[in-house]
Amino acid sequence: MRPNYFIIPLIVIGVSTLGSWFTGQGVDTWYQTLNLPGWTPPGSFIGLVWTILYVLIAISALVLWNRARRGRRFWLIIGVFLLNAFLNAFWSYLFFTRNSLFLAFLDIIALEASIIVLIILIWKVSRSASALLWPYALWVAFAGYLNYIIWQLNSLT
Repeated sequence: MRPNYFIIPLIVIGVSTLGSWFTGQGVDTWYQTLNLPGWTPPGSFIGLVWTILYVLIAISALVLWNRARRGRRFWLIIGVFLLNAFLNAFWSYLFFTRNSLFLAFLDIIALEASIIVLIILIWKVSRSASALLWPYALWVAFAGYLNYIIWQLNSLT
């Protein structure tokens, strides 16, 4: 078995664990004091969605790793995947640990951009690996809009 079958899932689990730890810093305290729109999904649903998305991200990365030639484009994609992983966990830090709705919103815009770049770059290597990231892009777009609304609702108080 190739090492990437361990390394890629470990990276994804690490990002997920770090994001969860940052989320835990404020979800039961500060977050409860925020004005939220009525359509905010419950935490259990958000956790389920993220679990599914992390599995899809890991599969996409594994497909890419196994199909792509090791040239400049491959390493660019790997770099964007790593940037995406950083931005993903950093959003939880900014939102739940630092309680910065505005900076978290800026981060999620960059996160969404990195997902779109991944989808485009991976498309030429593997359409299936690219398509596996579409739900991630849609969810982050939704989360970005929710982040924006929460920022607006709480910057006026």
